[in-house]
Amino acid sequence: MNYLGFKEEEVIRTSKALNELLANYHIYYQNLRNFHWNIAGENFFDLHVLFEDLYNDARLKIDEIAERILTLRRSPISRLGEYLEVADIGEPEVIKSDHGMVKYILDNHRILIQNMRKVLKAAGETNDEGTIDMVGGFLSNIEKKSWMLDAWATKEEVELTVA
Repeated sequence: MNYLGFKEEEVIRTSKALNELLANYHIYYQNLRNFHWNIAGENFFDLHVLFEDLYNDARLKIDEIAERILTLRRSPISRLGEYLEVADIGEPEVIKSDHGMVKYILDNHRILIQNMRKVLKAAGETNDEGTIDMVGGFLSNIEKKSWMLDAWATKEEVELTVA
């Protein structure tokens, strides 16, 4: 581990949290594929494209997370059974409504955001700036997408407070 300057025991917590994030991203990715294939109704065109954009983004992040774990000289989990065992995100029952799908994705985002904050905390304790930089960018991106999905799913006016 000398090439990064970390001792092996310093990266164990970070790599474990990254593996949890990896597992959650895989299940999230598959949920997006499911919804992309099964969306119907008046919002079909918008959500079909949106779900595809989201799963393409998730696919790239999955690779980045796995490669960061390898950079830390740890092993990324890579079997579906392991993902299902480790992930907090689950597979939905059949969801037919567009609003139901978006709300389910927002719940996936909530779990991913919590997971990212856990990674950031672990990486911060060892000054792992590479992981902090990568996951910090992921966090900013998913928070913005969550705001947009929430705005789409909101049926009433929301009054914002001026800071």
